[in-house]
Amino acid sequence: MSEEKKETMNGGDLLIKSLLAENVRYMFGVPGGQLLTTYDAVYRFGREEGIDTLMFQHEAGAAHACDAWARVTGTPSVCFGTVGPGALNLIAGVGSAWSDNIPMVVLVPQCGKAIKDKFTLQGGLDQITLYKPVTKYQKHVEDAEDIPDAVKKAFRETITGRPRPVLLEIQEDALFGKTDKKITFPNPELYRFMGRVAGDPNLIERACELLLKAEKPLMIAGGGVIRSEAWHEFQELSEYLGIAAGTTIQGIGSIPITSETALGSAVTSMMQAITQTDVVLALGMKFSWAMGFGAEPFWNKKTKVIHVDIDPTIIGRNRPVEIGIVGDCKLVLQQMLKIIKQKAKKVETTSDWVKSLRAARESNVKTLLKKASKEKTPMRPQRMLKEVFEFIDEDAILALDGGDLHVFTMDYIDLFKPRPPRATITAAVGMGQLGTGIPYAIGAKLAANHLGQPDRQVVNITGDGAFMINVQELATAKRYNLPIICVVGNNSAWGMIKSGQKLLMKKRFIDVDFEDVNYAEIAKGFACYGERVTDPKQIKPALQRAIDSKLPAVLDIVIAFETPEALTLMAQMGVL
Repeated sequence: MSEEKKETMNGGDLLIKSLLAENVRYMFGVPGGQLLTTYDAVYRFGREEGIDTLMFQHEAGAAHACDAWARVTGTPSVCFGTVGPGALNLIAGVGSAWSDNIPMVVLVPQCGKAIKDKFTLQGGLDQITLYKPVTKYQKHVEDAEDIPDAVKKAFRETITGRPRPVLLEIQEDALFGKTDKKITFPNPELYRFMGRVAGDPNLIERACELLLKAEKPLMIAGGGVIRSEAWHEFQELSEYLGIAAGTTIQGIGSIPITSETALGSAVTSMMQAITQTDVVLALGMKFSWAMGFGAEPFWNKKTKVIHVDIDPTIIGRNRPVEIGIVGDCKLVLQQMLKIIKQKAKKVETTSDWVKSLRAARESNVKTLLKKASKEKTPMRPQRMLKEVFEFIDEDAILALDGGDLHVFTMDYIDLFKPRPPRATITAAVGMGQLGTGIPYAIGAKLAANHLGQPDRQVVNITGDGAFMINVQELATAKRYNLPIICVVGNNSAWGMIKSGQKLLMKKRFIDVDFEDVNYAEIAKGFACYGERVTDPKQIKPALQRAIDSKLPAVLDIVIAFETPEALTLMAQMGVL
């Protein structure tokens, strides 16, 4: 009897087979010499089995797009860059994902043993130390046969507990090395926890009692509600007890604004509730600068806080808590609903307090719409946003970028149509990274296609300064035939910094003004659709022309420089 033939695989083969076992669809990155066996594995069998690479113009764009894929699909994603400069360039995108708790596996090679510490090209960089501040776990691999186990550990770490990026550094020897050992690639369910973490039953009971006794209870959903897919439970609890409900920016979509208890995500919409509430149920959120750090004057120090988060280190940070519950938001809300339904009946009408909050919001909406109705040119940024939000589909994915324009956008984002979950992507409240918009839109469009929604609109709303940081990724959008729409609010300035100099430095403007640039013409240079708009009445027709072009599109919309009112609040908070 002949001896069974052993299969010899190199490190690139093992890496791709390991990623296939994790159901990875795309690897976002820029090629490099140490990754040749990885690319070859994709070419030889990877594409046929369901995995492919996506080539970007810059590693930062690749990491941002990878981030967006994870946000829209709710699954971990993979980005990569070559040793040295590639690893350095990925940092901007990885740091943003780290700040916003996005699950991502970052793959970078390392120079082989033979040339270690010998002044080789791209070598000599301690990548593990470099990535420690922006990843929750780092793993170095030296042998090919260790790659599958390292991939398992990387994915387990990125999704377990508080999701965040992890680093997998694979030495060149391992990627080019070979093994004929029998290696299995089991189902991920066999080597990591796939369930949800329940809250302590005693603490759940106490939290329910506190909510039921509250006179002016408030619920706030953060990004943890979105990541745990808890939006149905969040809305159900709010409406069952008639509790006022708002969201952080990362929690947008947790409750539709059409609900009688919804306050929206704008700080101005929640300000009255935040200052008056006696009990707040904070779910999957941080008391960050965007929430006034949970401190006076924006918060009442007597307010009792029930804080729920998957990460125990978040609970009680910046704001003392009455009850802290460690657990998955979806499961904790299910536990609370079960108890509350046993103790109380569903409210028939909302309380006078909630009605007053909704009335205050409606009054604010009227003021905002009045500001957005002006016909003057250059048009106000509010008018641009009104036209865009009236035009786009209700399920459109928004990739938000920029500083002052992002602040304006938050005021108008749910005034015209409710926002669905996993459809608003921004780095503005975490790392505050600019230049995310185009790659975010690319990642979101790929994700929509993957989810069977090829006709879903993906719209990037950005300032002109942010737009130029990763403008080269228009080439990527064109390469993969992704008809994203970039709406550029062009005020020829670094708007937020200019506003800061206006508010705090008596208009002593320095290094904040640009020359007039026609961004539509730049788009045409990338073989994309481009159009400059100066008349607000032409925004909707221009958006339709962009869609009809079936190309990646850039609308360069000339707007006036204005300072959002919310920036005055930020200046008072000392975070501008």
